[in-house]
Amino acid sequence: MSERRNDPDVSKGFHLGTWRKLLPYVFPYRYKLLVTICLMIVTAVIDVALPRFQSYAVDHFVVPQSIDGLQPFLLVYLAAIAASACITILLTRISMKVELGVNRDMKRASFLRLQRLDLSYYNTTATGYILARVMSDTERIGVLIGWSIQDFFWSLAYILFAFVSMFMVNVRLTLIVLAIVPPIALVTGFFQKRILAANREVRAINSQITGAYNEGITGAKTSKTLVIEDRVSDDFADLTGTMYRAQFRAARLNGLFVPIVTGLSSLAVALVLVRGGLMAMENAIEFGTLSLFISYSLAILEPIRMMARLFNELIAAQVNVERVTGLIDHPLLIQDSPAVIEKYGDLFSPKRENWEPIKGHIEFKNVWFKYPDGEENVLEDFSLDVPAGTNVAIVGETGAGKSTLVNLACRFFEPTKGQILIDGVDYRERSQLWLHSSIGYVLQSPHLFSGTVRDNIRYGNPGATDADVERAAKLVSADVVAAKLEHGYDTDVGEGGDRLSTGEKQLISFARAILPDPPIFVLDEATSSIDTETELLIQRAIWHILEGRTSFIIAHRLSTIRTADIILMVEDGKIVERGTHAELMEQNGRYAHLYHEMEIKEQEERTE
Repeated sequence: MSERRNDPDVSKGFHLGTWRKLLPYVFPYRYKLLVTICLMIVTAVIDVALPRFQSYAVDHFVVPQSIDGLQPFLLVYLAAIAASACITILLTRISMKVELGVNRDMKRASFLRLQRLDLSYYNTTATGYILARVMSDTERIGVLIGWSIQDFFWSLAYILFAFVSMFMVNVRLTLIVLAIVPPIALVTGFFQKRILAANREVRAINSQITGAYNEGITGAKTSKTLVIEDRVSDDFADLTGTMYRAQFRAARLNGLFVPIVTGLSSLAVALVLVRGGLMAMENAIEFGTLSLFISYSLAILEPIRMMARLFNELIAAQVNVERVTGLIDHPLLIQDSPAVIEKYGDLFSPKRENWEPIKGHIEFKNVWFKYPDGEENVLEDFSLDVPAGTNVAIVGETGAGKSTLVNLACRFFEPTKGQILIDGVDYRERSQLWLHSSIGYVLQSPHLFSGTVRDNIRYGNPGATDADVERAAKLVSADVVAAKLEHGYDTDVGEGGDRLSTGEKQLISFARAILPDPPIFVLDEATSSIDTETELLIQRAIWHILEGRTSFIIAHRLSTIRTADIILMVEDGKIVERGTHAELMEQNGRYAHLYHEMEIKEQEERTE
């Protein structure tokens, strides 16, 4: 599974370098974080001072049974309580802004990276893996930065100030309480690596469950038509069962870790009660001092437990940090050089005024290519000259690798060796957006976005007028689709266009591709999954659309193939024959054999 491949090693321990990767997302909130840390330290000072008030009250009001000085004491005490309450309100507001800000920034950074990543990433990475990182992992990191860091500093400050206060009162009793620190440190060291590994496993399985949810929803119709609901449910039950066992192992470790720490802390309280009680009976200490140490011994349990819990969360959250930063820092296999970006801009800040117009002359010059995750070359020393306005048909059996050439021409992949020239210039000397903006691409499986028919046609060209949209629709007969709908072009297509048939979606995707009048056009088996009536509508317009444009057609229809200027026969990912239809038929090779098979198939379809 790709999730497992991309996830961090579960045996890896705590690593400070992983957390340094968060600095770019924490830095904008550094002043807010500094304020919250300072406020937390002030809160800790107030919290440490409160038992002192209690000790003073016992020695000056309770034991002597006097109320002399009670009023100023109460005023100071209430002022400390009020200050603590105000600080808590302020802390909540600031911490909430930090949490939501970090969460938002990491989501944006993740999404921007996803826009830049090449096709190979999406070919090898499941949707659930991506969703888990962009959604749940970033949220957990936001909570950690917004709240847990502040809690950590409060706990640390409280423990330090409390021990200082206790040392100032009685060293012997303080050493009893302090004796619990080494055992807690040993227990924490023992558990941290095991908890980290358990939480990594939980997060990895969670990605698979997210992916299974996504597939279960998007593939619901397929599951029902194949009557495999029981099998899908069993597979999901197995996955959730694995998740349950992984979560149980993680919970068992947590369930051991926290009680052990709590038990050690409680032992210290018991020893203070015994030793302090004996000292009070011998008049070695005042009752107020005993009350002070009991309060500290009980109160110090909370920051110690919190420190243990926060350390546990820190260990667990390292998995989230590794996964999110792993996505954001995922290497780009295809990227423009600094010089190209300087002149032409990048994907999000294009300098269109410097873009040269594209005529559409494409040349493959001694191109070698193998896929990033492949071992064998798909193309070896391949050359092909496609003059502007040339129509190239690519044919072959299903799975033969017909899309490779198109992906290279569109720069979705780049040659391992050799060059691809656009109008005589290596396309790596121009920006990706420069090329992609000049390509009209129609996929075999059309995808529509939520919104109206008009919105979808205009999707890649927001500046297009309604007249432009309707003109493009009419050119490819998509106006026929709009005419059938209740609100015409303003009809909502539903999620993914599910209110329309595949053929209707394909016609709209044709209109969307032709709207910007691109000099290069790609049809990736665009008529293979549509009904006969819709195909006729497309066939009437297709050659009119392609006239004067450089086009690549991954074809399966005879009418498309016969009139192509160049036909490339692909087999096992390699181009085995090339030429015009007449030349290849005269050779009577693999193309001629495939053509006759397609001819028979189309005749059978017409007679059905």
